[in-house]
This record gives sequence, C-alpha cells and structure tokens, in this order.
Amino acid sequence: MKIGFDNQKYIKLQSEHIRERIGRFDNKLYLEFGGKLYDDHHASRVLPGFEPDAKLRMLMQLSDQAEIVIVISAEDIEKNKIRGDLGITYDNDLLRLKGIFEDMGLYVGSVCITHFAGQYSARMFQSRLEKLGVKVYRHYIISGYPNNIPLIVSEEGYGRNDYIETSRPLVVVTAPGPGSGKMATCLSQLYHEFKRGVRAGYAKFETFPIWNLPLNHPVNLAYEAATADLNDINMIDPFHMEAYGVTTVNYNRDVEIFPVLRAIFESIYGECSYQSPTDMGVNMAGNCIIDDEACREASKQEIIRRYYQTLIKIARGKAPETEAQKIELLLHKAGVKKTDRPVVPAALKREEETGEEAAAMELTDGTIITGGTSDLLGACSALLINALKYYAGIDKKVKLITPGVIGPIQKLKVEYLGSRNPRLHMEEVLIALSASSITNGMADYTLQQIPKLRGAQVHTTVMLSETDERTFQRLGVMLTSEPK
Repeated sequence: MKIGFDNQKYIKLQSEHIRERIGRFDNKLYLEFGGKLYDDHHASRVLPGFEPDAKLRMLMQLSDQAEIVIVISAEDIEKNKIRGDLGITYDNDLLRLKGIFEDMGLYVGSVCITHFAGQYSARMFQSRLEKLGVKVYRHYIISGYPNNIPLIVSEEGYGRNDYIETSRPLVVVTAPGPGSGKMATCLSQLYHEFKRGVRAGYAKFETFPIWNLPLNHPVNLAYEAATADLNDINMIDPFHMEAYGVTTVNYNRDVEIFPVLRAIFESIYGECSYQSPTDMGVNMAGNCIIDDEACREASKQEIIRRYYQTLIKIARGKAPETEAQKIELLLHKAGVKKTDRPVVPAALKREEETGEEAAAMELTDGTIITGGTSDLLGACSALLINALKYYAGIDKKVKLITPGVIGPIQKLKVEYLGSRNPRLHMEEVLIALSASSITNGMADYTLQQIPKLRGAQVHTTVMLSETDERTFQRLGVMLTSEPK
C-alpha cells in the first residue's frame, strides 16, 4: 500500500493548532474528541500512513497542559452496549482506555456519567470506579434538550449537573463511542465555568468528514459508509459559506445543531465566537495528505469493505437493508464495484472450481493467495497456512504440522467439547503449528512470518465463526465475507 499521509507532520501541526486555540480563551479549552482517540483504525485505512494511535501521540505533545475526562452514558451502561470493533462493553472499554491513556503518560482527571436517571447499573459502575480511586461526576437528562434553551441554560438545566473539577488548560472530553454526551458535557462545563468567572472555550476535534476536501472525495464518502447506521450525511457547511464565502464540508448533525449551539453560547456569554460548525473544528488532517491518489484508492476499498460488513449485519439481523442501499449509492458515487476488491473474484473463482467454501488473501506486496476446504482444515485455516508458507519460502505441498498433533485436537473438539465440525479453526491451526515447532525448524520459521500478514486483505465465500473473525482481527487482517 502506498503511503498517502504524513503522520509526523500531522502530530506537529495538530498540536500547534490546539495550542493556538487554547490561547483564544481564558486559558481554558474544552475539546470534544469525536471518533476514537485511540486505535482509530478507520483513519489508518483511508489515510494510509496515519497511525491508529496518532491522535493520542499528538496529545502527548500537550501532556503538560492536558487532562482527559472520559464520558459514558448511563443508558449505554444499562443496555450493556458493546463496541462493535472490539466486542467489549462500553464500561469495560472505558477502563481499558483509562489504562492506555495513563500508560502513555496522560492525566485522566475524572469520569462523567451522562443521561443519569438513577439507573442501577450506572450506580454500580460509579461505585466500582470510586473504589479504584476515580473521581466520578453525574450529568442529568434535561427535558426538551437541545431546543429548550431557557431551561437548558439555567439552574434547572446545566445548573443541576455536577461541576467537573479540572486543573489544566486543555480538557479533552472523550468517550468509548458515539452518543455518549460529550458535547453536552462540554457545554455544561462552559456554563459552570462562566458562573465561576472563567470565560472558557469549546472546540470540536472530528477527523471526518475532512472539512477541506471536496464533498464527494472518497475519503469523505468512506466516512459516510462507516456511519451508515447513524444516518450521517456529508454536506456543505451553509453557515461557513454565508460568513466567509468559502466552501467547506461538515455533516448533517453538526450543521443541524449549530443554531442551537450558537443560542447556548449567546445565552451564556452574550455572544458566539464561532460563525460556523467548521469554525469550531480544529482538525488538520486534510493538510497532511501527501498522496491524494493513494488516499482515494484506500478509501474506495474501505467503502467496499463497509458494504460487505453491512451485508453480514443484515444477514445476522443486526441492521436494516436500507444501510446496504445507502452504501450502494456511495459505491456508485465513488465509481467502484464490489469486484474492484481483488480478493472477491479470487475467492469466488476458487469456490467455483472446487465446489467448496473458499477464501482468498491479498498480501501487502499484491500477491493473491487462496485456500480451500479439506477434511482437516477449513478454508481460512488453509489460507493462513498457505500465506505463511509463501512468506517463509516453503512449498505448499510441504506438511508443517506433525501428523500426531491434529488428531488429538480434533478428538478434543468432537468427543469432549461437543463440536460437530472436526476441521481446525485458524487459532487451533496456529496452536498445532506451535506444537510442531518444537521438533520442526521449518514450522518455527513459518510462525515467525505472522507479523507480515498485518495489513493483508481477505475475502471468504461464507460468513465465518466469531472465532475466526477475531483471529483475523488480531492478525491485523482486513476481512470481508459473502453474506451466506
């Protein structure tokens, strides 16, 4: 994959821009962090060269000035809401993120539980956090939010919320996922700060859509595909056009909420320092693209991947068909077809030739490897072995796994664990290969090739078990499957 994004320039430019924004206010800025502060894999896929932890490393440049407030909705705790890409609940992800931030030398000041209405699970989570020594604050549901401005900006609105005590100029407000109440938390703090004589500022860090790329640039279309379930739509910022005569890109929710935000700012301060949603943003990612064509191509591939992922969600009853229809329109806008993902026709051809389930992998050097189904191995397991053999320079016909290793694993699965399928999953194949490496030097050398799989593309002709899906995820391989 060609590099299209300058990660180091981004870290430097972004941190400088945030410092400048802090200086516009009373040395107090609440920065709402949209998207993922850590492990932003979407950004790394559509902007090749962007490191998944780039935003976190950028904040490390400001570590002496910044503190983090992690926000979580009481409603999400109550529902046991799960983060789709990691398969863990939001409350557990909050603890994971807190640990990561602190390991990186960043200060996590507190946690704010929003949408609080006495939920039992939220109270138990607060107790759990406080036993760990974490400061916890509560923000409440405000009737008529966000349109009842007189109530919102009053002692019965924001005034009911706990004031989150902070000690540093930059307060980064982040959350495990969307809809957690980050913006409301920031605005509530502005109200409380103003009551205390501090004219604090608010800014929004949202990587996508990228405001200074064209509306239908594939990078921005890929963002729409990624948020098809949220119904986000990219659009020209009409407020920015009216104020400055300059075309910039934003998305519907920010454009729709801006008049309300402006009214809230005016109710608190008597004026609004921003003329448009674009004005509120601090994102500099668009200025760090060094190869536009590389980013276009990577984004087109992401739209295809999102399309297949949505088809799987529909097949599992987890999404309506309208989501796929929306992404089909985005494929058309981007000028791409499903078969423009090279592993798709390769996997389908292998299935047609053998009459069995099949899988194909495109390695980072462009080589296509395929795998078919056998009595011992499923298609993905065979694919994995074939790809590792390719990197190790070992002929496909060479047997790497000691014959006596596979049998006991199959017996354990079928006779003791009640599985009806004796074929080995990928994780089981790797365990068998590890066991064989004790006496087989080639097996050990083959295992050493695993890191080279990161960034590879895979397509399978059937939906996979969660076990194989997780293994591909851990290997850093980007997976799509036919919805059958």
